[in-house]
Amino acid sequence: MMFAYSPGGGGLEKLGQGVPLSQALWIDLYRPLDAQVQEVAALGIEVPTLADMEEIEVSNRLYHEGDCDVMTVVLPGQAPDGTRIEGPVTFILAANRLVTVRHHAPRPFDTYPSRANSGVSGCGSPERVFLGLFEEIISRLADLLEGAGRALTLATATVFGGGGGAPAALQHALEQVGQQGEMVGRVRLSLLTLERALSFYGQGTGATAPAEGLKAVVKGEMRDIQALAVHADFLTNRVQLAVDATLGMINLEQNATVRILSVVAALFLPPTLIASIYGMNFAVMPELAQSWGYPFALVLMLASSVATYLFFRWKRWL
Repeated sequence: MMFAYSPGGGGLEKLGQGVPLSQALWIDLYRPLDAQVQEVAALGIEVPTLADMEEIEVSNRLYHEGDCDVMTVVLPGQAPDGTRIEGPVTFILAANRLVTVRHHAPRPFDTYPSRANSGVSGCGSPERVFLGLFEEIISRLADLLEGAGRALTLATATVFGGGGGAPAALQHALEQVGQQGEMVGRVRLSLLTLERALSFYGQGTGATAPAEGLKAVVKGEMRDIQALAVHADFLTNRVQLAVDATLGMINLEQNATVRILSVVAALFLPPTLIASIYGMNFAVMPELAQSWGYPFALVLMLASSVATYLFFRWKRWL
């Protein structure tokens, strides 16, 4: 799909029917078809393939190509089947337009057009749209970190609730902590790539260099990214603490179960010993010939169990 926008109203508006693509200020390519790639190529902009975007070499993610700056970042979003993934997004910044290429759906690309003009940078030029998109992405990453923090608080409340926690509740808490840890990791990776891309843009020259009025915006977004990186590292430590605490509680629950089984087994050991003795087939066993032999054995087994229980209570093992 291809979405083309131009400034209008309170933000960015999609180009009307019949308006040439050359009038677009921002062209957003989502899982583009070959025909759409060729339309953008006709404007003098080469669209990278998904394989090119997935290259991890810095030279393949941040480079100049003619009069364009090409910057690839990694953002969390949704795959076409609805699963949450992280994937590459390429920003191609030219003198007269911005082209973005993506193969998954980060939420900022849906929310940004309607409020593009309310951002610090505005949306009057490709550079301002580029920085406005980055501002929207940074805000979204901040929301994800806050959501992860709230989820971790709920999970740790279950673990440290004081009631011990049922095994099912502890397992659910561990799953929640793991999911939030995965989310924080994705956000941390995104922040790293965003910081590198902004640094590359801020050091640009020529037509794609930031204007004097935009340098403050770039510095502000860099500070926001660095602050979020610190927050992400803090949440990573919380995730580790929550995982260790949950596993510790699960071990305590398992130890309590094993302890009960051990006590029950110990209580039955003396009666089992007595029953084994009287189950031996020796010719001379005086109690076997007595009428009181069977009740005597039962009483002896019961007394041995009670004595074992009282001994455990005295030792405070129960």
